[in-house]
Amino acid sequence: MSPTATTVGGYLRDLPADRRVAMARVCSMIRRSARGVRESMRYGLALYELQGPLFALESTEKRMILFIAEPSVLENYKSLLTGVLEDRSAIEFIDLNRIPLDSLEKIVRDSVAARRERLKTGKAPTQKELLVLWKINEEDAKAPPPVVRIPMKEEVTEETVVEAVPEEPKEPVEILRAPTFKDPAMTASSRPRVKKAATEEKPVKRTRAKAAKDDSAAPKKATAAKKTTTKKSSAKEEPASAGDESKKAAAPKKAAAAKKTAVKKASARKTAAKKTTEKAEA
Repeated sequence: MSPTATTVGGYLRDLPADRRVAMARVCSMIRRSARGVRESMRYGLALYELQGPLFALESTEKRMILFIAEPSVLENYKSLLTGVLEDRSAIEFIDLNRIPLDSLEKIVRDSVAARRERLKTGKAPTQKELLVLWKINEEDAKAPPPVVRIPMKEEVTEETVVEAVPEEPKEPVEILRAPTFKDPAMTASSRPRVKKAATEEKPVKRTRAKAAKDDSAAPKKATAAKKTTTKKSSAKEEPASAGDESKKAAAPKKAAAAKKTAVKKASARKTAAKKTTEKAEA
């Protein structure tokens, strides 16, 4: 038995395999046959209520017990079933592999009908009355309260706590910071600009006819260019030769004229010197 389970599903989950299968079959049969019955887990029992407790199912290590709240119904089937406990209004099942579900289904249906007839004429038995009928001690059947673990308080010992005071620096420490100015060497504008290489001339596609025409016109162009260059060279050479001859003819004349002017200047200087000496003597 799982005293901490709050639902029938949780209670069945904690049972061993053989007990879980047998009890689950009986529980599902009660839910299917007794429509409107409310299922709950109380006092370690799977309790089914219809205006008060109607069935209770208990699973122990060696047996399973079905408690019935209507003793008159059980009297009609006590000759057909084994393990009937008349003093407790219950049916005890020792062999869990041989549970007469057909007979139990009839008992469940008849109990629901008897409970509804009783509700018409009077009141249904209370929970305390049924616990007395089933001989279940309420205090013993109660699930123990959940265990609440309270952490133990740690012993606090008084200790003198010395706060660490940071020492003041004796000398001011200079904090170096990264320069905020921008280095011109690192700017993109100051970097030397690389001239882009001249775009290479794309090859011109020539057709065969055009290539043949260019090849035929090439010698004519070459001869014409040769004639023009010879004319230019002859034109440049003729005036240059005439100028040289005229320069050669005029050179002695210039030399004679320069000599005469030099003689005149020398005579003029001499006359001026004589006049100055004469004046000085006078």
